[in-house]
Amino acid sequence: MVAQRELSEAEVDRVFHALATSTRRDILRRTIEREQSVSTLASEYEMSFAAVQKHVAVLEAADLIVKRAEGRERLVRANPEMIARARALLARYEELWRSRIARLDDLLAEKPARRPDTPDTTDDSRTEEGD
Repeated sequence: MVAQRELSEAEVDRVFHALATSTRRDILRRTIEREQSVSTLASEYEMSFAAVQKHVAVLEAADLIVKRAEGRERLVRANPEMIARARALLARYEELWRSRIARLDDLLAEKPARRPDTPDTTDDSRTEEGD
């Protein structure tokens, strides 16, 4: 198995920017399923071909998809290596937040320490008739 290098800050920015719109996430999902031409992709959206091309360009700049020429067509497929690297980044964020939440849960579960200047209200040795 090839070790994955961490994403640079610029790569992280491009990935999150690329995934920021539902159209680009849908294009990525569709190209994970199978390689498709840009024309086929464009036919599924109520926007111009040029607009879909721009979405594809953003995904390509983030290296989430790979585009290749076959004759007059431009075929697009997902880049599994970059998707794996992005997933690894998200897994690290998830682990960070899970550990923070676990620490918070531990802190909330601890019995609060009694302050020395407050009376112990759990002492039942006193009687109601007066001490």
